[in-house]
Amino acid sequence: MIQSSFVENRSVFFRVLSDDQIEEIKRAAFEVLAKVGCEVHHEGARQLFKQAGAIVRGDRVKIPQHIIEACIRTAPKGFTIYDRDGSRAMEVEGRKSYYGTSTASPNSKDAYTGEIHKTRVADIGLGAKVADALPNIDWVMPMGSSQDVHPLAADLFEFEAVVTNTTKPIVFIGYSPRGVDLVFEMAAEVAGGLERLQERPFLILYPEPISPFVFPKDVVDRMFIAADLNMPQIPGPVAQPGATSPVTLAGAVTQLIAEGLMCLTLVQLRRPGAPCFLGANVGVFDMSTTNMSMAGPETSLAIAAQSEVAQSFGLPTWGLAGATDAKVLDAQAGLESAFHILAQGLAGLNLIHDVGYMDMGMVCSTDMLVMGDEIVGMARRFIQGVEVNAETLAREVIARVGPGGHYLEDDHTYDHFRQQLWRPTLLERRGYEDWQAAGEKDMAQRVREKVLHILDEHETRPLPDKTLTTLENLRSKGEKELSLRQ
Repeated sequence: MIQSSFVENRSVFFRVLSDDQIEEIKRAAFEVLAKVGCEVHHEGARQLFKQAGAIVRGDRVKIPQHIIEACIRTAPKGFTIYDRDGSRAMEVEGRKSYYGTSTASPNSKDAYTGEIHKTRVADIGLGAKVADALPNIDWVMPMGSSQDVHPLAADLFEFEAVVTNTTKPIVFIGYSPRGVDLVFEMAAEVAGGLERLQERPFLILYPEPISPFVFPKDVVDRMFIAADLNMPQIPGPVAQPGATSPVTLAGAVTQLIAEGLMCLTLVQLRRPGAPCFLGANVGVFDMSTTNMSMAGPETSLAIAAQSEVAQSFGLPTWGLAGATDAKVLDAQAGLESAFHILAQGLAGLNLIHDVGYMDMGMVCSTDMLVMGDEIVGMARRFIQGVEVNAETLAREVIARVGPGGHYLEDDHTYDHFRQQLWRPTLLERRGYEDWQAAGEKDMAQRVREKVLHILDEHETRPLPDKTLTTLENLRSKGEKELSLRQ
């Protein structure tokens, strides 16, 4: 028997923009790049643009649409990211979503005591260890920007702290072009050589130009280093509507797409085919406090819209979710984190970072990360949707149990309940009296206990002693070199 279109497993998703709106934004972004252009403070990059046919006057570069479209054609429309051991970890393509940690905050919520203090390298190592243990955190960034080492060498210490505490893929922010060079050298040592790293990359660079439309020399240098090595990168412009971009979300998205296309064009002109995202972030500029909120609804609305334009080009996307402006793990923290984790999962963004941010990105918190892991698991089950086929329709099961029966002892229940019914590890589902008997613990207390349990019980697969020694030597030599450059 043929049953056409019978089996269906449709995931849940939403769209922000219509096809016509996407085309309008694309046309506006192309026009902005052709008529307004960008400031590029890098002589080599300006020469690349000029040779390609762009208009270059001083630091200002204006790029015709046909040059950008040619670069879009050479950019990979998806690629695979591996883990530290060389196993396939993330297929960055289409609407596949993967969640990662927060990064680069000057302060940390201590993983043991819960106190807020300046970020230390040790905090970053503990953050990576906790992330390594969480099933719904797919990749890791250094959770914080270490304040206890030389600032120009901090990326070396942070990479070492992360790669020795997790096997998961890593995204990093380099603090200088030479620092980026050295981190890739350290990563090649972990991978078993540069060629092995290039074949099975577990590391992604995250350089950030300055909005609106400024490309500093050192940022371009970092982008070129990754391109020359054929390593994946996520150039990530950040817009604050009303401050560093138009306050209208359509205008902000237009600017972000233009800036992202400028990044992509730079990378492809340097090395056609180099893997590159078309990503961007949005932070809400709060007009009453002049602070940047990481959790306003406009954040996910604009990021989702930007991603839809990127998806129309077939390019990988970059999101921001799991963060809160709250100072403690309270109802605000849960509300804001859950809202954006679900929203950006529904939007089908590829890599979604910043699970674990608190206080408008000023604090990285393993507590927030652990709660975010629970939320990601819940959101994933929702987005998975409903599978409809002969087995899941369960006609025979319904007939077998009949009116007045129950399904607890039926094999069908046993065969499917683990896949069908999501099970929490932190949310409270016991009766009131049982909850009282267990100590009346709220979410913050349960999260604290889970963090401490992970720190006490989880063991990351160690790197070989020889590799650890080489990493330490590379980091030590790099620190001496970079500390002389200030």
